[in-house]
Amino acid sequence: MLEPFAAQVMALEANYLRVRLDHPGPDGRRLLLCTRRARLAHGGLKVMVGDRVGVEGCDWVEGRAAVGSLEPRRNQLQRPALANVDQVLVVMALAQPAIDPESLSRFLLSAETAGAEVIPVLSKADLVSDQQQWLDRLVGWGYQALAISRHDPAGLAALEDRLSRGVAVLCGPSGVGKSSLLNALVPELQLRTAAVSGKLQRGRHTTRHVELHDLPAGGLLADTPGFNRPELPADPELVAQLFPEIRQQLEAGVRCRFRNCRHLQEPGCGLQRQWERYPSYVELMG
Repeated sequence: MLEPFAAQVMALEANYLRVRLDHPGPDGRRLLLCTRRARLAHGGLKVMVGDRVGVEGCDWVEGRAAVGSLEPRRNQLQRPALANVDQVLVVMALAQPAIDPESLSRFLLSAETAGAEVIPVLSKADLVSDQQQWLDRLVGWGYQALAISRHDPAGLAALEDRLSRGVAVLCGPSGVGKSSLLNALVPELQLRTAAVSGKLQRGRHTTRHVELHDLPAGGLLADTPGFNRPELPADPELVAQLFPEIRQQLEAGVRCRFRNCRHLQEPGCGLQRQWERYPSYVELMG
């Protein structure tokens, strides 16, 4: 019996998986349309885009096969559903609609749950004159953000330089320009874009599913459906790990008296609290 072919899930299409083999098959084919073996469902295993899988039962003439095994994940996002993520690009528009600090913060915190590098990307920078103010503000939040616009090739080039050779994902609310950004990074896609609603200042959803696309310089980029309210962990003990402001202090040697310190008002807490998002942290911990 042949060993399973190693592959990566590129997209979910209804009840099928579109996978790409690590190495071409006998006919040179790499892309296959696959079903899932029943044993995966019986074992409670859900296959996600980005998963590393074993493919078997290949029909090279029809380009069909079955996913029979699932490799352990390094990490995963629940919304959007994506596995083995290296970078999360949180896209937020500086205008049309105007940037909302609370919404941006929640998207960043939600992105941090993946345990991957988080990069804030401020789109539509050509429509405002105070983009540097936001870039400096985000430094205080622990991020090296990028401001981009379709009229500034340098900003796009800087983003391309930041992308790794792994899997990156675009996240953010609808209407902030995620599909336009993906079109700029991978021009041959020409994904549909939609105008922002004048009444609600929210964009209409233009992406209906999660799919990985090849970047010209290497690596993969996922386009995902937009959503307007990211989810955060229900367990307060996990919240502190999502704030770079706290992680940076602890990594720099800040120590608290008690190992289970929540960094609120406990005796002997060594955390410096004079940072912008500390009130938000306290609210989430409450």
